[in-house]
Amino acid sequence: MEITIHHFYPDLLNTYGDIGNIFAIKNRCKKRGISTILNNVHLNDIPELNKGDIVFIGGGQDFEQSLVTKDLLNKKEILHNFIENGGVTLCICGGYQLLGKSYTTVTGEVLEGLSILNIETKSSNTRNIGNIIIKNEELNETYVGFENHSGKTYINDHTPLGKCLVGHGNNGEDNTEGIIYKNLIGTYIHGPLLPKNPEITDRLILNSLKEKYENVDSLEEIDSTYETKCRDALLKRFMN
Repeated sequence: MEITIHHFYPDLLNTYGDIGNIFAIKNRCKKRGISTILNNVHLNDIPELNKGDIVFIGGGQDFEQSLVTKDLLNKKEILHNFIENGGVTLCICGGYQLLGKSYTTVTGEVLEGLSILNIETKSSNTRNIGNIIIKNEELNETYVGFENHSGKTYINDHTPLGKCLVGHGNNGEDNTEGIIYKNLIGTYIHGPLLPKNPEITDRLILNSLKEKYENVDSLEEIDSTYETKCRDALLKRFMN
């Protein structure tokens, strides 16, 4: 089995080391004998997104996001069709914001989003910085990471990735963090997200394989001792 990962704008949207999420996907695929192909998508590239692929968009600063926004509008139809048809997508921070209706910068400039997600983001003069812990009640899973953003995102009718136990989350007001929409996850969690939260990594991989191959219902169990110990240590430290 094989998965193609499309990393959008790795040179512009990697402010907080979000490429670690790519490493996590590749590592947990390799341990299971699943091949991975990495396709870096840059400005002016028009990617071919196929059933079963994974799209990853990381975070960046306002200037880089303004460059990316203009280019993303040329990829809107491709991304929209991919996501609406169940394409597996992970968007962190800036990548998460840009899939919404709009992003208002701290200077008041309104950047048009792709409107794939019914969310809106407004920059503020206060940065939400620190460790974050969230709980997904439906899956009974707890996720840990680090947030560093001035944007306040309002997810309207979307389902959140989780509720904040520690930290600010989407906007510091409604206790939500991130969103889940079809096979897309959007979040403000850096750290990076996936190395510390292998359940999310495995869910992305499994959903990708389900989209591409028949009769795939589960993944081979692999050792997650180090990931679990790391998260348990962080939970113990930050929940006290």
